[in-house]
Amino acid sequence: MQQIFNFIYKNSNRLLFLLLLGISLFLSIQSHSYHRSKIISSANFLSGGVYERINNVNEYLNLRTQNDALAQENAKLRSLLFNAKDTTAIPKLDSIKGLHPDDIIVSKVIHNTFNTHENYLTLNSGSLQGVKPDMGVINSLGIVGIIDNTSDNYSTVISILNVKSQINAKLKKSNHFGSLSWDGKSTGFVQLTDVPRLASIHKGDTIVTGGQSVIFPENINIGTIDRIKIDDQTHYYTIQVKLFNDMTSLGHVYILKSKNREEIINLEKKEKKDE
Repeated sequence: MQQIFNFIYKNSNRLLFLLLLGISLFLSIQSHSYHRSKIISSANFLSGGVYERINNVNEYLNLRTQNDALAQENAKLRSLLFNAKDTTAIPKLDSIKGLHPDDIIVSKVIHNTFNTHENYLTLNSGSLQGVKPDMGVINSLGIVGIIDNTSDNYSTVISILNVKSQINAKLKKSNHFGSLSWDGKSTGFVQLTDVPRLASIHKGDTIVTGGQSVIFPENINIGTIDRIKIDDQTHYYTIQVKLFNDMTSLGHVYILKSKNREEIINLEKKEKKDE
């Protein structure tokens, strides 16, 4: 203990300088948005590189499991192909309504948290690949989240398993809208609130994106209704939605560009100014 006190006493000037330097840097970053954005971008770059290397090791260790899954998928695809009426025709990939293939960026999840109240993912695509904040992220099963920050080659995503996430969603069969959020409990369920009682809903009905935002196109899958209750205060439905996605096991994802986003936002801002 005496040695620690001696070290602090001998190096008190240096330690005081480092403390004051740290405080000044912190205050400078907090008060200037440009400095803050640069720090966030640099942090994404460093953490993204680390996560990608860890992910590469995990992928190598899980090659056998992935190969088994691919073999099963190939068997299903071959079964569909052999049972098709015209096996010589080249099948066309289904596209998302309103989006051209060039508007979709294929990426891979290299880090994924799902055990906190504010969960994030890290992808191995960034601004150099055309990724920007507020782009929607999906996979073949449904929505995953929304782009938060980017560096040159990496980006972070606000997961739908984040208590701050708010996404417009609807009942697929009736077009009644609500707000999709997460209560911070189960990783397999999210909640759809503010659905009017006029809506005819049943367990097992499909929930999809509503299309009332510039982030996700309409009718992207989310999940199915698991439980229904009426909020005593608002008298609207609160619906427990079972996700199609297993958010604890994500691989490749698709980042959705929105060419009309800026035009719509500028138009809405103009309307607000006119009011």
